[in-house]
Amino acid sequence: MLPVTILTGFLGSGKTTFINYLLTNNQGEKLAIVENEFGEVSIDSALLKHSQTMELIELSNGCICCSVRGELTEALHELLDKIERGDIAIDRLILETTGLADPGPIIQAFFVDERIRNSVYLDAVITLVDAEHALIQLDEHRVASAQIGFADRIVLTKVDRVDDEQKADVLNRLNRINQKAEILEAVLGALPKESWLDIKAFEIDNNLNVQQGSYQFESNQNQMSFQPFSFDPNARSWNDDIKSYVFRGKRMDIDAIGSVMEQMIENYGNDMLRYKGILAIANNEERLIIQGVYKVVGFDYGDEWQANETAESTLVVIGRNLPFEELEQQFLSAEA
Repeated sequence: MLPVTILTGFLGSGKTTFINYLLTNNQGEKLAIVENEFGEVSIDSALLKHSQTMELIELSNGCICCSVRGELTEALHELLDKIERGDIAIDRLILETTGLADPGPIIQAFFVDERIRNSVYLDAVITLVDAEHALIQLDEHRVASAQIGFADRIVLTKVDRVDDEQKADVLNRLNRINQKAEILEAVLGALPKESWLDIKAFEIDNNLNVQQGSYQFESNQNQMSFQPFSFDPNARSWNDDIKSYVFRGKRMDIDAIGSVMEQMIENYGNDMLRYKGILAIANNEERLIIQGVYKVVGFDYGDEWQANETAESTLVVIGRNLPFEELEQQFLSAEA
């Protein structure tokens, strides 16, 4: 199946620079970079023939750049047709959204259409955030927080243009919106592709990490270094409509937690952007794993708890205007 990465970020976050770094440093893969123009007037759209949904431009390194106009589903079908006919050969698709795009409907396109669901798989949502202007953008544009809320990796750009205090404020705010996504810092788009490609974020697996810090790419050493968060507990807070919350509990009764999750998704699923949980179930040594976007949710059993591990239940929910305290009480009520 063709792996797809959604690359999003508000206007001016550095997506073009980021992609240019990838193309310059990419080895051994043929990429298709798809730039969408959904809902926006673009100068590039004047270059497209009205009969086309997609125009392909082949680069010298074998990669392909595409401009998409109109429906994403139609454009993806056209791309799949070209692959099946042998007109093009690609190893990976990167879908770059416009700066004002809400990633939610784009994500859903990969799960709703049967042909797309059976031909490609969504690897991750990568959101670029401009450290210099992020605080203003989040105050003025709701879509900026949505882009962060859907992210599996957050790439903080232009960190060389802010002081330590502003950077800490930005990291603090990102952490409040999305505690699940790892934060990577990039200067001039420089990040090794291994840090944000093939992370399989939409697979039901045993990994559930809550942010503890950010990662910086040391270009002179070609490696990533971890910088733990060191926030002042009395630091400024923000009233963003999208927030993340971590529910923690003990072993759960399987019927009770099933009912709680069903009610939560039924009542609030339209405002639950991303959520993932690893639950300990009474009388069962296997982890129960939950992974969802809006009302599209999957459950499966994973690895067994080891003797040196504490079997506990953790659920991370990123949502818009959710009654987290009430939901936490419901979550805890399912303990065995």
